Amino acid sequence: MARVSLPLMAIVVLLACASAEGPVGHGPTIAGCPVFPADHVWNVRVDALPRDPASDAYVASIGADAPMHPDFGSGLWAGGAIGIPFDVVGPDQPVVPVSFLYASESDPGPYPIPPDAFVEGAPAAGVAVPPGGDRHVLVLQTGSCTLYELFDAERQGDGSWTAGSGAVFDLRGYDLRPDGWTSADAAGLPILPGLVRYDEVAAGEIRHALRFTAPRTQRAYVWPARHFASALTDPALPPMGQRFRLRADADLSGFSPEALVIARALQTYGMILADNGSAWFLSGAPDERWDNAALRDLRRLRGSDFEAVDASALMVDTDSGRAVGGGR
Repeated sequence: MARVSLPLMAIVVLLACASAEGPVGHGPTIAGCPVFPADHVWNVRVDALPRDPASDAYVASIGADAPMHPDFGSGLWAGGAIGIPFDVVGPDQPVVPVSFLYASESDPGPYPIPPDAFVEGAPAAGVAVPPGGDRHVLVLQTGSCTLYELFDAERQGDGSWTAGSGAVFDLRGYDLRPDGWTSADAAGLPILPGLVRYDEVAAGEIRHALRFTAPRTQRAYVWPARHFASALTDPALPPMGQRFRLRADADLSGFSPEALVIARALQTYGMILADNGSAWFLSGAPDERWDNAALRDLRRLRGSDFEAVDASALMVDTDSGRAVGGGR
């Protein structure tokens, strides 16, 4: 449920300015802001990269027969919107204090969070969230093109917020989290860049990797992830940050146009393991324009339709998201 907090005219001006100045490369954009440069690891193709030697083991551990599940859509599920929502706010959005349970691995506040921000699991903006769930809050601030993300967020009566952890990302840059740090996501990655968004699907192309979860992960992480979230050392389990792609020979016949756009992105850009969760759950933003029946075509894909990718050759520097070549 993407919500832009700017007046419509302000958005038009921002988009016009972005068009005049030209975006950074040809990567994805939201409200005139790049969602990382075109040669960032989130935005580069992996369809020609080698298969990871541990691919079969990783797929088996997640579930070779388990279906892909689009964890986003329209309407409500268990009282909440389906997916991970985000807000877009202007440069003048007032900042508010945020206190963190895991302060040593969080970027300190204040954050420009609107009082009626969407919280993952709520049916609408500004509505209280039932107990449980990840309670993510994602805010993109235009002007600086800065992304603020919170995990386990809760607004307090005085307007401040509490959260388990929080991270700030410059969407024009390449900096990763400090090595070993989490973010609002278990793998220490940003969440917004990996969401399936309705406007991209409606336009006919997604030009970035997507985010997904697996039930069990290894006590390890690979670039661009910065953090693990497991005590398990079994090498058959995938590490956080592991990139997967939909195999080129996957049967996509009869797919709805919406599902086909998403499947093509999974073949071209793949998906990044970002958190522990249900098998092959693909993350997206809720939107009332989604056709849930069309999205269900993705459930025809099984774990055996995917393969792990060796993306190590893309890395320029362990502390940077810039990818070698940056070809699209």
